[in-house]
Amino acid sequence: MKFNDLKKNILSVKSPAKYLGGEYGSVVKDISKINVRFAFCFPDTYEIGMSHLGLRILYGLINKREDFWCERAFAPSEDYEALMREQNIKLYGLESYDDIKDFDFIGFTLQYELSYTNIINMLDLAGVPIHAKDRKEGDPIIIAGGPCCCNPEPLFDFFDFFVLGEGEEVTLEILDLYKEIKNNGIDNLRSDFLNAVSKINGVYCNKSVANDENMTNNMCISDKLLPEKRIISDINSSYYPKETIVPFNEIVHDRAVEEVIRGCIRGCRFCQAGYIYRPYREKDIPTIDKQVKSLCDFTGYETVSLSSLSTADYSKIEELLHALNEYTESNNIGMSLPSMRIDSFSDELIAELMKVRKSGLTFAPEAGTQRLRDVINKNISEEDIFKACESAFTYGISNIKLYFMLGLPTETDEDVIEIAKLSERILSLYNSIAKSEHFANSKPPHISISASTFIPKPFTPFQFAPQASEEEIRHKQQLLKDAVRKNRKIDVSYNDYRMSFLEAVFARGDRKLSSVIYTAWKKGSKFDGWDDHFKWNSWVEAFEENDINPHDYVNREYDRDYIFPWDHLNFFIDKDFLWNEWEKAKCGVTTPNCREACSKCGLGKKCNIHKMNRCKDVE
Repeated sequence: MKFNDLKKNILSVKSPAKYLGGEYGSVVKDISKINVRFAFCFPDTYEIGMSHLGLRILYGLINKREDFWCERAFAPSEDYEALMREQNIKLYGLESYDDIKDFDFIGFTLQYELSYTNIINMLDLAGVPIHAKDRKEGDPIIIAGGPCCCNPEPLFDFFDFFVLGEGEEVTLEILDLYKEIKNNGIDNLRSDFLNAVSKINGVYCNKSVANDENMTNNMCISDKLLPEKRIISDINSSYYPKETIVPFNEIVHDRAVEEVIRGCIRGCRFCQAGYIYRPYREKDIPTIDKQVKSLCDFTGYETVSLSSLSTADYSKIEELLHALNEYTESNNIGMSLPSMRIDSFSDELIAELMKVRKSGLTFAPEAGTQRLRDVINKNISEEDIFKACESAFTYGISNIKLYFMLGLPTETDEDVIEIAKLSERILSLYNSIAKSEHFANSKPPHISISASTFIPKPFTPFQFAPQASEEEIRHKQQLLKDAVRKNRKIDVSYNDYRMSFLEAVFARGDRKLSSVIYTAWKKGSKFDGWDDHFKWNSWVEAFEENDINPHDYVNREYDRDYIFPWDHLNFFIDKDFLWNEWEKAKCGVTTPNCREACSKCGLGKKCNIHKMNRCKDVE
């Protein structure tokens, strides 16, 4: 499609700028000099996709090569999709406006289980055969990466292969292999490449692993060695973009993003990211300082986010913030730490953080009682919570958002009610501080409670746990709502249980679910993570038509010897370790974080904590 033709069609839709490309920092190349073309597809809207750090890293990494060209494509909103179908506009790359069906690769990032129907919809909009078995020579190679690849089985029918783990090294290995085979001029480029790429570590396209028809969601595992996730050992020397795209319109996280840590030292038993992103690695301060300056100078952003699973766990966090503040203060740039552990919070930390501008803070106690926090291995006390809130209030912050989960293993009604009581005690703490003659904040306090439904995920100790039923969750939601009803300074929000249920189904599902996803899409399901698009009845019908009971995947406890659909993939987390953690959870026994003692999770010498002289117990 030509740009002038695109302009004629696009002005009638909402936010047309997100379909036009041409943003500052986007990469346009001479097609005559390109050997391999790659479409990075994000299966959600532009506003969400452009906030994703992984897109920016791989976009810059691939485009750094003169003979490779990475372009972007996002899921179009409903109005633009209607126009595309009406005018027969195929899904195109934002940089060239060429149809992505003519590219060599179409790569999706799997960030969220409820985006799966968007993947099917985007392939259909592109004019690419949806099922891998239907693709022939000349069709693009369809691949996926991202956290949901730790259990890719529900999508197995749609992809040619999956990339496990971190993509900075393996992506270029894949593209180089394709280039080599392509330049040999053979007739069977597609089939020869797929046979060859399976030998690259971190690539999963082995057809010998199949469902046993007599099992609900078990896998029949062959003796062949299957892939391990890829790990970048040194994130200081790995690629990170010096320049990045600046969107025309506002996106969800409209700021510069600097990754400071990869992995996590904690062992929260519900947290999939905390396990599949292991080992723990830190960038050094000079690297972070250089990258922050480069990003902010190029983009002009007035806020930089220090990204990680738990930024306050950075071993020299005060020193880091002090070093960055020399630059950010003089340029009036604010710093955001989106992931902060309550027990890592300090007066020194907040003092550095608040030097440029004040904002609300978010903490995640996850549970209302100490008993339940021990069950999930949160390893924080109520004293830690009050100390963090006291520091925030003292420095003029009056808005606190608290994240909790409902339906956690062993949770009782008392645990739910204590969420409200804990919030009330935090308000009382604010009022006591406000009586001080040195307290200068005149803003009224406000506590926001976000209560999501617990979802058991692969490669966590709670992969063995059942998800609570819809009846149980609705009871808990009402219990919490009633407990805070009379306090106008506290509000509560929670999500639709049916969305959490569906997310759990696909998190724990097998290959049989590919047919369910396809059927639901044919019935109009897409953007399933959006309240105004979610079509529960379509999913109910899709499960029924494929003779699958989704509750078999979700609402049951699994024993130690059960073979999960992801057990054949190696993410360096030992299953016996996960089972022992599950047993400890049921007894309310905690496990120390990785800096205090090695938990023998399975990483062994791949763990970096011992290299930082933080733990002497690594296997």
